[in-house]
Amino acid sequence: MFLSQALEQLQEFTPDDFSKLPDLLEPELIEQCLQDTGVTTVRKRRLPMDFMVWAVVGMALFRDMPMRQLVSHLDLMLPGNRPYVAPSAVVQARQRLGPDVMKRMLELTNQLWFDKLPTSHWNDLSILAVDGTVWRTPDTPENSANFGRTANQLRESDYPQVRMVNQMEVSSHLVTATEFGSIAQASEVDLAAKLIERTPDHSLTLFDKGFYALGLLDQWHRAGEERHWLIPLRKGAQYTVKRSFSSTDKLVEIKLSPQAKKKWDNAPETVQARLVSKKVGKKNVAILTSMTDTMRYPEADIVDLYAHRWEIEQAYREMKQYMLKNELTLRSKRPELVEQELWGILVAYNLLRYMMAQMAYSLKHVEPNQMSFKQASHYLVGQLHILVNISPGKIPKVMEQMMEMASAFVLPERRERHYPRAIKRRPQRYPMRSPYKAASH
Repeated sequence: MFLSQALEQLQEFTPDDFSKLPDLLEPELIEQCLQDTGVTTVRKRRLPMDFMVWAVVGMALFRDMPMRQLVSHLDLMLPGNRPYVAPSAVVQARQRLGPDVMKRMLELTNQLWFDKLPTSHWNDLSILAVDGTVWRTPDTPENSANFGRTANQLRESDYPQVRMVNQMEVSSHLVTATEFGSIAQASEVDLAAKLIERTPDHSLTLFDKGFYALGLLDQWHRAGEERHWLIPLRKGAQYTVKRSFSSTDKLVEIKLSPQAKKKWDNAPETVQARLVSKKVGKKNVAILTSMTDTMRYPEADIVDLYAHRWEIEQAYREMKQYMLKNELTLRSKRPELVEQELWGILVAYNLLRYMMAQMAYSLKHVEPNQMSFKQASHYLVGQLHILVNISPGKIPKVMEQMMEMASAFVLPERRERHYPRAIKRRPQRYPMRSPYKAASH
């Protein structure tokens, strides 16, 4: 059985209390992506293009396998005289596929999922988070010229790097939009600006403090209906209080700098926002937001709501540490294949998160972000190994067993921290001689 056939049946299976969703990567969807991007597949080849879509996804799911072994193990080639394909044939097939097919695959699956998953809302707003990360590529002249390197006064980085900014729905951890580019040319704010047109209406986006750009935030809010944002107030920011709702809740006005007005099209002279403060432990936290309606958006929830931004940080850890098994350098040695690999990583991550959502919603009062990604992904990838080799008639029983395992992956409630966060001394290989003993000798 092909891996694609096994995953199609996996997508068709849902528990009785879970709403019917379209198949994730059904053959028609793959064919549509190939047609939309102008890529044709030739069935006479050992590695046709629709099979290569699965191979690129498999690069992320089965990180420890080389590509030659991967396509053989997952039965992703047509019958031939040899039971394997040459490594050069895999590279050539990936080059024919290109990056645009995998990009289109992520876009289409997002369209199928985001509107239909029963994700959590707050005051009729879907909660999104935006943050950036950096990917390391192999050190080749092509990658170095295309993506660049970070550098300081003393030295530059050992590897070329790609800067990526993702938008993610916080309860399901599904990546909803992505932009990436050269680390030497594109800043996180510039990449985030490209996400504005793909941000849904009736949403609240949580930003890291590194995205504090009033021109960006103003465009984000004005681009659609109820596209709100939430971000920490920059230290030392100057503002004028226009109205006080309470001692910790104010409507403020902030002036844009001349540089900001020059950079952002149709930028206003000032931006009005709501400033909410709260003491958390010994620290005073100040949050700036576009949600100025105090009746609809209560002050008590706003600062606590920002804590959910940490979900996207966890998602990056899930991708890099657990799914890619800390293999932090990408495989691809050419820029177009680097881009293809990154789109494949995001599709693979969303695939795992989608299956975990099915498992979570089969239980009562459990959200997908309450599932252990490390344990659940390890189990699901292991099941994909099995599905390739079993007969189609046994698939439904395997699916039932997978759903029965869902409760085993629910995380316990997080305990309160008993000790303050501190940096501990690194353990020494040899015992240290105390000053008193050293002086006595």
